[in-house]
Amino acid sequence: MRNLDDYPFEIRPLTLDEGGGFLISYPDFNKCMSDGETVEEAIANGRDALAGAIEALEHFGHPVPAPNSGGVASGKFLTRVPKSLHAALSARAKTEGVSLNTLVLTFIAEGIGQAKQDTQALAR
Repeated sequence: MRNLDDYPFEIRPLTLDEGGGFLISYPDFNKCMSDGETVEEAIANGRDALAGAIEALEHFGHPVPAPNSGGVASGKFLTRVPKSLHAALSARAKTEGVSLNTLVLTFIAEGIGQAKQDTQALAR
């Protein structure tokens, strides 16, 4: 059995024109993607899509890509933040009922989405 957690994914917020929520895709698999209203839902739906893609490839005797064969970063990085910021983020995550990683990922995804919308608005 393959460990789905070994496969990197990319996640981005969807614009309102795209229906809102978040889109998840797996660079190791051509066109394997899903979405969800929240980051957590997109990840859960993405795992289902990935499991289905692997199952279909195996069923038809096609090779299953190895994790990180898509030539992308692992999706993991470490960063140091001031203790006060770490405490504030931890408190917010607890209030929201999510992990610190999920909270930070959501903030990053929302920030990237806003920056993209700002760039598009300037281009008009």
